[in-house]
Amino acid sequence: MSAVLAFGLAMRAFAITPIQVASIATAALFAQYLGSVMTATRFDPRSALVTTLSLSLLLRADGVTPLIIAALIGVGSKFMFRIHNKHIFNPANAGIVALLLLSEGPLLNAAWTTPGQWGTALWFAMLLAGAGLFVTYRAARFDVPLIFLGAFAALIFVRAIWLGDPLAIPLLRLQNGALILFAFFMISDPKTTPDGSIARAVFSVSAALIAYVLTYHFYIADGLFYALAIVCIARPFLELFDPSPRYQWGDPVSTPKLRIPEKSRRTEPAPHLYPAE
Repeated sequence: MSAVLAFGLAMRAFAITPIQVASIATAALFAQYLGSVMTATRFDPRSALVTTLSLSLLLRADGVTPLIIAALIGVGSKFMFRIHNKHIFNPANAGIVALLLLSEGPLLNAAWTTPGQWGTALWFAMLLAGAGLFVTYRAARFDVPLIFLGAFAALIFVRAIWLGDPLAIPLLRLQNGALILFAFFMISDPKTTPDGSIARAVFSVSAALIAYVLTYHFYIADGLFYALAIVCIARPFLELFDPSPRYQWGDPVSTPKLRIPEKSRRTEPAPHLYPAE
């Protein structure tokens, strides 16, 4: 993601300044540190830095204050909204949705998302998808973006056929860099997706369906982000019907039972060592 941001700043003239990026990073790291202290968990900057990159790529504002607010809300939501000792919302998505809602009220037009900055170049979409496939494979969430994109593509192609639109229209929609980035780097977050494969499939299809309805029936341009927030709220209920071992950072891509017996796998943190959040 850092390479994508650097490329965008250098070659595609992203409308975000280094000062804004630094402000997001500072706010995100501060929120992560404060939350770690308050919950007695080990401080790990990686999550805050990932949130920084996501916000820098997908959210825009004229000043730094709205972006700082988004970072504080996003990272803070990990510690504020939890169930079964697991945070509910993807931090970057929480920050984006919060700012979009605030921009309709107290902070009128303070922030907006960036679908137009990415264009619809096929090579760029393939580059993002290739990087995303590698990341999601390493995070054991390879299925989430593929199911989400497959379901979303099916819905918009059926719509185009029903309306008699050229198929080039849904094809261009699928080549949008913001959609690819959302699918491979946001909805596939291993900490906020279900741990069970069946629940993940339902989660992904539901997100695609809600995003489609919000975008094409309610004409909400940012329907993707609202859809993810909605399914994240429903995720704990999905996990009740498909319980699975909880994902932890550093888990291997696969854990075959014949190679790694259950008794030899450490499932609890060592005494007096609290995992990072």
